[in-house]
Parts: sequence; C-alpha cells; structure tokens
Amino acid sequence: MKNFGEILKKAQEMQKKVNEMQEALANAEVEGVAGGSMVKVLMSGDGRVKKISIDKSLAGDTDMLEDLLLVAFNDGKSKAEEIANKQADDMKSGLNLPFKLPF
Repeated sequence: MKNFGEILKKAQEMQKKVNEMQEALANAEVEGVAGGSMVKVLMSGDGRVKKISIDKSLAGDTDMLEDLLLVAFNDGKSKAEEIANKQADDMKSGLNLPFKLPF
C-alpha cells in the first residue's frame, strides 16, 4: 500500500481537477434543438438555461410549443451530460490513483 502522503497528494490533485472540470462545465455551451430547429435552447454545460429561441410560426400552437420546448431542453441536457462524462473520464484516467473511484 502506498504511503499516506502519496494518497493525500493524489486526493489534492483530484480535488483540483474536479474544480477545473466544474469551471469548464459552467463555461461550456450546448444547444438543444427540436422541431427542425424551430425551438432552440442554449444551455451551459452544468445545465443552466441561457437562451431560448422560438420560431414565430409556433406562436399560436401552445401544445406543440410545449412539446418542442421539452424536447429541446432534454436534448441540451443530454449534450451537457456527455461533456461532463467525457471530462470526468479524462480526469480519472490521468490520476493513477491506488484505489477505485465510486463514479
């Protein structure tokens, strides 16, 4: 087993990388789209909605608009999760920890 100092150093490295990953996610942008781009949702990588764009032709059809908004939000959320998972995998692979992470 590695000594405690090495484990502590690795934990500090991991915390730094987690903080960097969280900052990168907050700065990343993804666009969720629906209805052939009639509805677009711009989101940060950590899931904050920044902008919603709606084609004017949808103004009278609230049922369709609600459905397309739902699809666009979920599309954006999926893209943000892909970014987060990729960054987490990259972070874990570079640490060479003497134990397995729970995520």
